[in-house]
Amino acid sequence: MATPRVAAGVVVTDDDSRVLMLRTTYKGHWEIPGGYVEPGESPHAAARREVREELGLDVPIGRLLAVDWAPSDEEGDKLLFLFEGPRLAADTAFVFRDDEIAAARYVALDQLGTVTVDRLARRIRSAVRSPGPQYLEHGAPVPDTP
Repeated sequence: MATPRVAAGVVVTDDDSRVLMLRTTYKGHWEIPGGYVEPGESPHAAARREVREELGLDVPIGRLLAVDWAPSDEEGDKLLFLFEGPRLAADTAFVFRDDEIAAARYVALDQLGTVTVDRLARRIRSAVRSPGPQYLEHGAPVPDTP
């Protein structure tokens, strides 16, 4: 049976509907707030914990936006949960509590591909443009088959 790694991310936006992206110190691209789910922790609880740890904010986490089946040659099978985060003022101050996050900035949906990997850009765009939760594979909706 599959034993995928499970991660949770949060789409935080500003008043112009731009997405908050984080520059980590250990990856070559920008990410959304989030990370791996710990044993015994729900994806929703992990999303809230990660926002608290990475941004220094204790904020409510909203509805499920998407679940993405995203296996990786390097990391194996992965299930990635994407949740709706709060809408924040563009000048909200963040507290980076460790050396994991180097910077934060808001990016327009159509510019995500310039700062992050294609799969994450597709996942975010698919999730925020859908009226309800979506099932994705590699960041893209799976077409219905007869």
